[in-house]
Amino acid sequence: MLRITINESGNAMQMKLAGRIAGPWAEELDRVWVETAPNLGSKKLSIDLSDVTFADEAGKKILGRIIAQTNAELITGTVWTQYLAQQVKGK
Repeated sequence: MLRITINESGNAMQMKLAGRIAGPWAEELDRVWVETAPNLGSKKLSIDLSDVTFADEAGKKILGRIIAQTNAELITGTVWTQYLAQQVKGK
């Protein structure tokens, strides 16, 4: 399961992800992003990965695409989410 919470304030938008970015949940993240992207405009996007527990290749690919499109800041909370952030940034 994946929980996606989007908060907007001023010139910032935060997408908080919690759970697994895998299988149908990766597809759901993609769907939510396609709906959300037009609302971003000039706002700075941050993606909070602190509560992500797993990401498959499809999930990593979607995150990587979002970052490539927006140069989003990734927020991490564990060693694993730091590793995930490095993977999706291509480092």
